Amino acid sequence: MTSIKHLNSKFVVLLGSIALMGAMLVPATGGAQMRGLPDFTELVDQVGPSVVNIRTMEKISSRGANSAEADEDTQELLRKFFGDRMPGAPKADPKAEKADPKTPKRRAPEPREDQPRGVGSGFILSADGLVMTNAHVVEGADDVVVTLTDKREFKAKIIGTDKRTDVALIKIEATGLPAVKIGDVSRLKVGEWVMAIGSPFGLENTVTAGIVSAKQRDTGDYLTLIQTDVAINPGNSGGPLINMRGEVVGINSQIYSRSGGFQGISFAIPIDEAVRVSDQLRTTGRVSRGRIGVQIDQVSKQFAESIGLPKAQGALVRGVEAGAPAALAGVEVGDVILKFGGVVIEKSADLPRFVGNIKPGSKSTLTVFRRGATKELSVTVGEFEDEKVVKKPVAKDVKPKVVTAAQSWGLVVSDLADAAKKELKIKGGVRVDAASDAAERAGLREGDVISAIANTEVSTVKDFEAVLAKMDKSKTINVQFRRGDWVQFALIKPSK
Repeated sequence: MTSIKHLNSKFVVLLGSIALMGAMLVPATGGAQMRGLPDFTELVDQVGPSVVNIRTMEKISSRGANSAEADEDTQELLRKFFGDRMPGAPKADPKAEKADPKTPKRRAPEPREDQPRGVGSGFILSADGLVMTNAHVVEGADDVVVTLTDKREFKAKIIGTDKRTDVALIKIEATGLPAVKIGDVSRLKVGEWVMAIGSPFGLENTVTAGIVSAKQRDTGDYLTLIQTDVAINPGNSGGPLINMRGEVVGINSQIYSRSGGFQGISFAIPIDEAVRVSDQLRTTGRVSRGRIGVQIDQVSKQFAESIGLPKAQGALVRGVEAGAPAALAGVEVGDVILKFGGVVIEKSADLPRFVGNIKPGSKSTLTVFRRGATKELSVTVGEFEDEKVVKKPVAKDVKPKVVTAAQSWGLVVSDLADAAKKELKIKGGVRVDAASDAAERAGLREGDVISAIANTEVSTVKDFEAVLAKMDKSKTINVQFRRGDWVQFALIKPSK
């Protein structure tokens, strides 16, 4: 199965014989002008001393560490069956055998030992010992050991980690260290030569090189990444990606692989994003991100054409959290957010990244496309928190009423109970008692409260049935519904 692999090494690789094939240089016969290959020796001398090896340790019980010594109960069992002690086990104490057999045995506290957990890389940010690496390199470690190129070792303190961007900041007690130079990612070009230094499989100070394959590669993570063909393997995680000016432009973090090893595609976190995160980690030990409380989806070409949007871009609002900044700003389900803070949103994944970089409490503007026209909204950005578990309305004091017109859409609905209206703070709507076929495929489920269908508000089952009766059953209809604190948007496509 194809997957994106993090590179924290937790295993030993045995290397057999390696056949070295001679490279033949063939002169170009046309096309692009032939240039000499770059020489990385000066870059290695310049940046190499700033790259560190990171070993992580975890404390585990010596009993659980595959120890050569078995416990007393195991030894007793072996004596009963084989009449001898287990090889390598301690000899019995003669005095102990004379003790009263009825006296319960008291085991000594289990000693905890440091065991190797993984190997990664990092680089020195400041002369006083700040080191940047990946969050997954140090995550779960009890001890972090940093080794410099001059073989000095230091125990590091974890200042902070951010799983969302996979960035970590650690500190060693040292001064006068060689810090890296931070590069400008905006100047990075596709096809440009870059170099990596790290500890693949624990092989310290390994240098590899290649070119930038793509910029702003969207892998589904919080950040867009730099794609390269630089050879990256387990243990390279956290090491620097360096341009030909000797500047760090990224942190090597992931590979695209079907085998678990390098297959020509690797990814690095852009250094400007990493520095932004590290500044917050250095100041507060955590990262504070903005949020506005919307559920979004990509704008397809078909959807853009159906609403009169000239270009398929922006973020389609499928849900708005009640009381959240977007709701207070007037954002509605079905809106397409085209700009945030004046910056164009090309694809839906851009919005959470733009909003996340805004300090909570700051005011910004939203440009939305609604019913054929654009509209400017002012929003006060909130702070990102863990998502709450959605509560379903529990009021069921009205018996379900099957609506004939709704059946062809896979819906069974009933009038909303007064208690549910009060709980949700709404005046009307119909409760979904069952969803199947087209409605189920659209994401509707039992307990949802439909407030509008086909751009028409509905307060009762009678309203709902009247709207559906006029609809062409061969066409898609839009539905606005409430689920817990969220107002959401769905498209019900007719069954074929």
